[in-house]
Amino acid sequence: MALAYHKEIDPFTSFAIWKIEESADELFAQLQLKEHEKTYLDSLSNGKRNMHWLSTRVLLRRMMDTDQYIDCRVDSSGKPYLSNFPHYISLSHSYDYAAVMVSKNKAVGIDIELIKDKIERIANKFLSTKELEFIQEQDRIEQLYVCWCAKEAIYKLHGKKNVSFVENIELKPFHYSGDGSFLANLDVGSTHKEFKVHYEKFDEYMIGFVSDDNNEE
Repeated sequence: MALAYHKEIDPFTSFAIWKIEESADELFAQLQLKEHEKTYLDSLSNGKRNMHWLSTRVLLRRMMDTDQYIDCRVDSSGKPYLSNFPHYISLSHSYDYAAVMVSKNKAVGIDIELIKDKIERIANKFLSTKELEFIQEQDRIEQLYVCWCAKEAIYKLHGKKNVSFVENIELKPFHYSGDGSFLANLDVGSTHKEFKVHYEKFDEYMIGFVSDDNNEE
């Protein structure tokens, strides 16, 4: 596994991107897994799903920098969490890359996506008419991916299933460049929050990430 990128957001929060180059057996050998994790792995078909699960856990172990067993579980909504460490985490993967974001004091969300033209066909399924109006024609595909990654990162941070990308997450207008930030609102149930979402283009991928800066401990 080769470290492709590491970014420190603040003294308590960072994320890293790794290129997946090992075999499944090589990744497996770097982990300390309990029986329930091995059972889950066995339920995955060989291929990308298996590799993505293993690679995010290996990267998480590298970022935590510990020899202890890391009990990474998912809750009833599918949000990953650590049962034996106080850190907040978010995991993502796309094709040949794995991404992990870790914070000691606040909820986080990250998403990485390979940029492809096909996103054009589903833009109206995750963006409102108002949001589609600020998409720049000259950078349309890249900006659509920023919007998708932003909403996915907020969704992961929130960690609940009752979220509509169109109805509950609103992105404020922004001018696309290779990297930047903009504001977004999450409005669902009793949750009403504003986030500053950050994005970066990395090679042929887009990365979106967010932290709950209003809920630091």
